[in-house]
Amino acid sequence: MNRIDLCKKMFEASHLTGSFKLRSGTVSNEYFDKYRFEALPEILKPMVEHMKDLIPEGTEVLAGLEMGGIPIATALSLETGIPAAFVRKEAKTYGTCQLAEGTSIEGKKVLVVEDVITTGGQVIESTNQLRQFGATVENVLCAIYRGTGEPQSLNEIGLQVTPLFTMEELKNSVQ
Repeated sequence: MNRIDLCKKMFEASHLTGSFKLRSGTVSNEYFDKYRFEALPEILKPMVEHMKDLIPEGTEVLAGLEMGGIPIATALSLETGIPAAFVRKEAKTYGTCQLAEGTSIEGKKVLVVEDVITTGGQVIESTNQLRQFGATVENVLCAIYRGTGEPQSLNEIGLQVTPLFTMEELKNSVQ
């Protein structure tokens, strides 16, 4: 699937209209449900086929952030052969007490994988935690960057953000 058709399909699968209460408490007549494009193999597969070319050389682990980054990291792992780790919002307090499940991240060059980034708050928290656990994290790959302008807060902690699409591209794909 070409990039333009993929962009359009992602938007059409995830853009909902109606009445939706947002996290901020305000009500909106539209909502973007990112899990809808991640759950469809006919979108997820071509999406990761395009994303694989954006993975920085030397990446040793694909770290999918809970929850939306996990299916993308898993699909990218299948597509590229690069092992995946599944990053919790905080380390477990029982069992192995891991922050990242799956492949070890310690001493590895780790690519953070996320579905949608707006302000980058969770990416910053997870990156700082991954670094505390011994990972080298310099890059973030996301399906959609929903923010405006450069992701300054991510750049300030030494992260290079590479999106497959911006939200503007998705909206423009159906006009």
